[in-house]
Amino acid sequence: MEENYLESVKKQFQYYKLLGEKTFDQLTEAELFWQYNPESNSIAIIVNHLSGNMRSRWTDFLTSDGEKEWRNRDQEFEAVIRSKDELLKRWNEGWQCLFEALDLVNRDNFNTEVYIRNQGHTVVEAINRQLAHYSYHVGQLVYIGRMIRASAWRSLSIPKGGSQTFNKEKFSREKHKEHFTDEFLGEEDKE
Repeated sequence: MEENYLESVKKQFQYYKLLGEKTFDQLTEAELFWQYNPESNSIAIIVNHLSGNMRSRWTDFLTSDGEKEWRNRDQEFEAVIRSKDELLKRWNEGWQCLFEALDLVNRDNFNTEVYIRNQGHTVVEAINRQLAHYSYHVGQLVYIGRMIRASAWRSLSIPKGGSQTFNKEKFSREKHKEHFTDEFLGEEDKE
């Protein structure tokens, strides 16, 4: 059970990481810093927040509180990232911290109580909390990207008006187990 859950959740995190990256790929550097208004977040600001959250939550995941003393959450919502390279660096640092922490979770420590802001969580609760948080923000990234690109946006899921074709292809095959990340990744992405 533990192994199945961990494998599944890793694939889900990989999926959301890839959605963000496929969004970045469609945008110019300037578009990564676009804000609808001064009170809204740019993609760069959201990435800064995600990275800060990930590094805080996943550093010493099983042994220290997920809200680290060194974290400056308020600064995560400031326009401190200045280039696409810096954005990608922070993005990858956060995800690397997450995946390295998940790789340390196993049957022997699966029942460890994990704390976030002094509130106890099971490992599953803590992971699910972060999965929901990150999918929420990645959805924002994708939505901002789609607003910016408008009709030039390349769909990251089933294209508008393409449901019948998609379903016809899916139902033409034998029943099989496939994770949605396998479906999302094209052959060129799997290699």
